[in-house]
Order: sequence, then C-alpha cells, then structure tokens
Amino acid sequence: MITGESLLAFVALASVLVAIPGPSVLFIVGRALQHGRRGALLSVLGNAGGFVVHAVLVAAGVGALVAASATAFTVLKIAGGIYLVYLGLQAIRHRRDGLGDPSVVDPDDGTFPPLSVRRALSESFLVGVANPKTLVFMVAVLPQFVDPARGPAWPQILELGVVFALMAVLVDSVWALAAARARGWIASSPARVARVRAAGGGMLAALGVVLMASRRAA
Repeated sequence: MITGESLLAFVALASVLVAIPGPSVLFIVGRALQHGRRGALLSVLGNAGGFVVHAVLVAAGVGALVAASATAFTVLKIAGGIYLVYLGLQAIRHRRDGLGDPSVVDPDDGTFPPLSVRRALSESFLVGVANPKTLVFMVAVLPQFVDPARGPAWPQILELGVVFALMAVLVDSVWALAAARARGWIASSPARVARVRAAGGGMLAALGVVLMASRRAA
C-alpha cells in the first residue's frame, strides 16, 4: 500500500494534470453536446476505465515497453485518432436522426436520440485505452511514487492508477454536467439540436486529427 505522504504528493501532482482541459475533456464535452448529461457521464466512466487499463499495463511492465517503442506509440495514437474521427463523422452524419419523432426521446432534456449504456461505455473505454499520452504519463510518473520498502511495486502502481482514474471521473463529470446544461437551452429547436450534435461530432473528429498529429513528447 502507498504511504499517506506519497499518496498526497501524487494527488497534488495529478491534480495539476486533471485540472487542465485536455483530450479527455474535449471528448467528454463533445459527447455532452451530442447526447446530453446521461451520455456524457457514462462516457466519463468509460474513459476512466481506459486509465485503469493503462495502470494495469504499467504494473505489468508492458506500458514501459509501449512507451519506449516509437512504432507501438505511433500505432496506438493513430488507431485512437482514427476511431475518434470515425465517431465524429458518424455524429455529423446522423445529426438529424430522430428529430421530429416523438417516440424517441432523451430523458435528459427532450432531445434525440438517447445513447445506450453499453455503447456509451464501450466507445469511451476504447477512446481512453487508445490515448497514448495518458499511458506515457503513467509510465513516467507512477513508478516514482512506489516505495520498495512497502512491498511489490505492482499493487502500489495499481492503487495510484485507480486514484488517478477517480480524480479524472470527478473533474470530467463537472465538465460533462456544464456542457450538458449548456446544451439544454437549445433543446426546443430541432435545427439547433442538429447543429449542436454536428458541433460535438466536429470536436471529436478534430480531436482525433490532433491526436494523430501529436508528437511523442507528452
């Protein structure tokens, strides 16, 4: 187990990272604009699940290999970028789906259509896993807070990874709620709803392009 002092030091460092809007925030805001509060909060949970996978990889030693390999890093970021572009283009393409159909209503704010729990969690989980920047951060930072005198490194790394994921959930949820609230005021107009959906999809696609063009340094 991590000592209280080490945990506080890690939380202080991680707070700086999660407080600065980054790819995760842009992804969550895009989802909020497309699918409202429920879809955004589910996406927060799925995305954080990807961070836990990163912690597992770091604990197992795989994360260091990926971070050290230029090829693996590039493949991961391109795969993640392509997936984000795909999600964005799909959102733009289907921006008018369900508009004018009273049988398909989002319980959040009356806009259309609702996002299933399974789809929201799975898509956001894949986005979180495919973000190499977070993996590189964990490879570089988590081992520094491991105390050999406290036992094996891997449970300590997992503990820190879970703490980081929980912090991300708290901060990203604030962004999700704020973006969903901003979306709510336009719900009375199908045309505005379509434009907001397209804007959310555009944000996801742009984020994918930025991810693919990003350099190795994190």
